[in-house]
Amino acid sequence: MTADWTGRDVKDSRVRPLGIYIHIPYCIKKCDYCAFYSMAVGDQETPELRAREALYVDRQIRRIERYGFHYGDEYFVDSIYIGGGTPSILPAEFLRDLIDQVRRSFHVTENCEITVEANPATIDEKKVKLLLNAGMNRLSIGLQSFEPSVLKMLGRVHTGQDFLESYWAARKAGVRNINIDVMFGIPGQTYGQWINTLGRVVDLRPEHISFYSLQLEKGTRLYDLYKKELVEELNNELDRKMYHDGIRMMKAAGYSHYEISNAAKPGFECRHNLKYWTFMDYLGIGSNASSFMEGARFTEEPDSEYHLNDFMDDAGEYVFTGLRLAKGISKHDFGERFGRGFWDVFGDRREELTPYFSRGYLVEYGDRLRLSEEGIDHSNEIMAVFV
Repeated sequence: MTADWTGRDVKDSRVRPLGIYIHIPYCIKKCDYCAFYSMAVGDQETPELRAREALYVDRQIRRIERYGFHYGDEYFVDSIYIGGGTPSILPAEFLRDLIDQVRRSFHVTENCEITVEANPATIDEKKVKLLLNAGMNRLSIGLQSFEPSVLKMLGRVHTGQDFLESYWAARKAGVRNINIDVMFGIPGQTYGQWINTLGRVVDLRPEHISFYSLQLEKGTRLYDLYKKELVEELNNELDRKMYHDGIRMMKAAGYSHYEISNAAKPGFECRHNLKYWTFMDYLGIGSNASSFMEGARFTEEPDSEYHLNDFMDDAGEYVFTGLRLAKGISKHDFGERFGRGFWDVFGDRREELTPYFSRGYLVEYGDRLRLSEEGIDHSNEIMAVFV
């Protein structure tokens, strides 16, 4: 192997390759088959939603920074994978900030594979260009099927046309490494529907195809419907025929079937996923993300993903630290930062704060809220109201 960023031979045991996975748990709608850790946030870009996402991203940036402090000199990063959930529903600058923090905290190779997962209709040419500028060089798009009835069974929110528009927008933007996810073995899916979908995917000539047989997993809507005998599993014989005929179709088109559920054009095997399958080190960042490092597995505890407690912790800390300043805090800045008005958040504390206002310890004028000089003597009790 060649020398790494330090000029040392990468065979040096202190310098090892590392893959980094960053989990984004937000989706427009949770699919009926999905058992991954995720949460539905709808398709409306509200200030509150942006604040939720910003807080989550900020936490992951701090996690990356902490991990970099402990491991940054022991590894070089040759793959970054941002998955979910649906990372592409975030603003491109949020994803850029995550990638930038990895670069600041770790030694990232020049040819690092940087993948972002996307669902159809959540990307356009402009957004893809921004992601490319941020360093993304591999895009994974979740099609699953071209058939409307199959997409409905899966609980997907996009159409086949949505996928095509997203795919060609990515190509036009300049993406040269695209994976397409497709599924078979779905209740009600016919052999013809599967072959039609896979054939259309092959005709698009993506660099990589992931093809999965649906597994009915506990905790999903499809599993509940199955247990209530409202849907039937596809019989195993048909499932296996879909699988093996699909492999033959991809091989005939020049794809290498290099893993049970993955095929690629030569040289486009997914570097990051290969780490999972070959017991190489990878670090998971984000809620419920798993890691395998130095022979040990561990999983991040789920955040509340902006549950009320986390939001109030951050909002309270903002007020607590801001009131230490002579100029106090700006309610406008609070609203910009958290996506909600100051008194919308803390309105239930007004009665408790009334004595401090009436005595002149806490002063509100125009946009600002601050402690008076006399109020500084009572700062601890006032700040305690907010935290």
